Amino acid sequence: MIQRLGVVLSENAISDLEALGAYILESSGSENIANGFVDRIKERCQNIGNAPRGGRSRGDIMPGLRIVPFEHSAVIGYVVDDDLVYIVNIFYGGRDYEALMRDSGKPS
Repeated sequence: MIQRLGVVLSENAISDLEALGAYILESSGSENIANGFVDRIKERCQNIGNAPRGGRSRGDIMPGLRIVPFEHSAVIGYVVDDDLVYIVNIFYGGRDYEALMRDSGKPS
């Protein structure tokens, strides 16, 4: 039996979710739509713990990085570390997550 791993959201991922909720609220005008979308992403993040190696490996962007799409409108980036899934970022829409993640790892 495969052990389920715990899931933790980084500060960046939490900020991404807050920004995403605000963006959807502004564009849709509906708190229910915004909250529902954010809740579904949070649930998807937790479900990654059930199959942590299921995401597409993107070690070319960041060591250990794995990516899973969400509802054709977001991408969840995470790293598996021992017995924990660490959600690194959540990118919405057409944002170039590859460039954003590569740039975040470089000194400014």
